Amino acid sequence: MRPFPEAQYAGPRGGFFLRRRIPSLLKPRLTWQYVLSAIVVFYVVYCYLFSLPFFASPLPMYSGQYPVGSIDIEAPVSPPRVVESTQFRKTQKNAFELQTVLFTLYYPAAHGKSVHRKHHWIPRPISVTAEGYAKFARISNRITNAVFTGALHTVAGGITIPAKVSMPLAELAPSISSHPNTSQSQELEKVASIETYGHPVIVFSHGMASSRTDYTHYAGELASRGFIVAMIEHRDGSCPGSIIRKEGYPDEARLTFKSEELVTETGEQLEADDFNRVQLNFREAEIEEVVRVLRQINNGEGKETYEQNSRKEGKELGEWAGRLNIDEMIMAGHSFGATGALQALKGGPSKERPFIGAIVLDPGKQSGRLNHDVRVPLLVVHSDSWSSKYSVFYGRPHFDVVRNLVEDNIERGNPSWFMTSLGTSHPSVTDAPILEPTLLSWTTGAKIDVHEGLRQYVHVSEDFLWFLGKGEKRNLLAEKAEFPEYDPGKGFGIWQPGQSDNEKEGGQFWDWRKYWQVHVSPNTDPAPGKLENQAP
Repeated sequence: MRPFPEAQYAGPRGGFFLRRRIPSLLKPRLTWQYVLSAIVVFYVVYCYLFSLPFFASPLPMYSGQYPVGSIDIEAPVSPPRVVESTQFRKTQKNAFELQTVLFTLYYPAAHGKSVHRKHHWIPRPISVTAEGYAKFARISNRITNAVFTGALHTVAGGITIPAKVSMPLAELAPSISSHPNTSQSQELEKVASIETYGHPVIVFSHGMASSRTDYTHYAGELASRGFIVAMIEHRDGSCPGSIIRKEGYPDEARLTFKSEELVTETGEQLEADDFNRVQLNFREAEIEEVVRVLRQINNGEGKETYEQNSRKEGKELGEWAGRLNIDEMIMAGHSFGATGALQALKGGPSKERPFIGAIVLDPGKQSGRLNHDVRVPLLVVHSDSWSSKYSVFYGRPHFDVVRNLVEDNIERGNPSWFMTSLGTSHPSVTDAPILEPTLLSWTTGAKIDVHEGLRQYVHVSEDFLWFLGKGEKRNLLAEKAEFPEYDPGKGFGIWQPGQSDNEKEGGQFWDWRKYWQVHVSPNTDPAPGKLENQAP
């Protein structure tokens, strides 16, 4: 038997056979196999021609008034900060030594048609992130790492973030005055405040198994409304994989790590609570370094920041001098990052952590105790899945711990809110549902449209930022609390009427009440208005 019997002589007779065979192959036959094959081929060609990701939706453009720019900054920490002496068991290197700090700035950019590149949603090399995810799943080896790398490359390797890299920072006043549709009094008032005091700055801390690119749409939406968002990439073991890039040294891949990979000075393994404590302390140090770099830029040292940036982005940072409201920043975070955001408020506001408020999204249930030493206004938002699932947190229901934290903060004179976003799940504020809406809805149980869910997060965040700047409670923040407990009987799409609204005519809060339950609020009267004696 010949080794390759199909490789036969294709002389004149073979050519005649092929000429008869080819038309029959191209002739449409409406079988399900033919239709499925045609769809797959068409989809692959379409994605290739238009640079779209396979099996995932592209990230949409932002809906605010301004284009969005982005800059990756990795700044050296000199001298390096050793937050904890704990070492990696295998290498005896310090696990919590802060050598550089990495974050991405999202900001309102100048209008223009100049060509600027975009960041990939999964930073290169993809293999680092893939290996980190495999390690999270505790199945990391050469084969699974290669499989994860191929899968990530196929599913999301071609996705780019809509923000354009290193665009000039926007001049807001000329932009807003040239667009009559945006000439509402509140928008003009916001722009006037930015022109006087600088752009409000939000420092955002990501959750477990996440990175600085997991919340790009939330950050970009806020940036398109005039805010500057610094998305930190933490190297505390919570990020799947991060490249530490330091001038004069080879790149170092820092993968996720667990407490069992570490050893203390006395040769002991860290307990879970101690590990969380050290991680939060390390995050706090990273947050302080981000503040330092931003202060440096605002003080006119943008050129020096660009020259020291190992990511080689931000040539325009020299023009940012005096344009950031650096002394009244806002802290924000999701999940483990929300716990970290509360941690960053301890003892503040201070020069190192000048946060006058915080946006706390799904504070962690397994990320250590929540800091109650808070002296600034809070907006605490639970996803529906976070509120609906009963969890014991240090001997008490997690929901009760969060509610009491917010209530106590109000009693100290700091207006604060605690609410549930109905129909959402834990990842709803991330990019994941936008990229894979059907899959995420199926696996997480989210009922709300993915775009509407994220839109609700953005709107309530913007109103909280407005309150911090103006002391005025608007929209949902103007309502009083009616749900001391989460009420599953009045969930998404069920509880609609707003306070004082007419059921037939609707009202100012009608759409808001369809999506929210307010558990704690400083309001005793549902009417909106100026707040007297706002806490500093």
